Amino acid sequence: MGLDYSKGCVNFRDVGECVNLLAGRDVLPLGVILRGGKLDSTDSGEQICCPGTIINLRKGPDPADKMFDADHWHFPISNDHEKYDTTDRVVKRWLNDIFACLENQVVRSPVLFHCTSGKDRTGVVVAVLLTVLGIDRELIIQEYLWSDGEVSRDLIEQSLDGLGDPVAYFHKVDPQAIRKKFLDGFPT
Repeated sequence: MGLDYSKGCVNFRDVGECVNLLAGRDVLPLGVILRGGKLDSTDSGEQICCPGTIINLRKGPDPADKMFDADHWHFPISNDHEKYDTTDRVVKRWLNDIFACLENQVVRSPVLFHCTSGKDRTGVVVAVLLTVLGIDRELIIQEYLWSDGEVSRDLIEQSLDGLGDPVAYFHKVDPQAIRKKFLDGFPT
């Protein structure tokens, strides 16, 4: 059975709420990191927790009527590159561009990361972000596996293994600045 895209944003969730539930304790703040699939069938920002920033990871742009008074950033990547292979130089550049934006441009939360089904491109980006935030690897994997559709523990582990040390991986990004923003609060 395929994913139902007609009832709003598939695989939508508050990542903090999910990780905290999996951990059985407060690990991440609520209402800061959101994830999901395409916004095409979403009728209002309220359906997706009124994001302050939307990071579109799809190849195509979001429809003009799905801006929901949020800041928008678009980071497409070709299907010629396996997004789970974080050692691929194109994927590494893609992730560095996204995280440079998170550090320097993103100023409003919650931040919604989305692609078509909210599991592959979004899964990799959220897993990498959670790694930067210092979340336990097994919690990262379990959060990823919560997605409906075809997901693979081996693929997300491949992504995390390819990442290695975030400080070395992100050559133009300060992971500490991202941790501060996402864990201590966005500037007001």
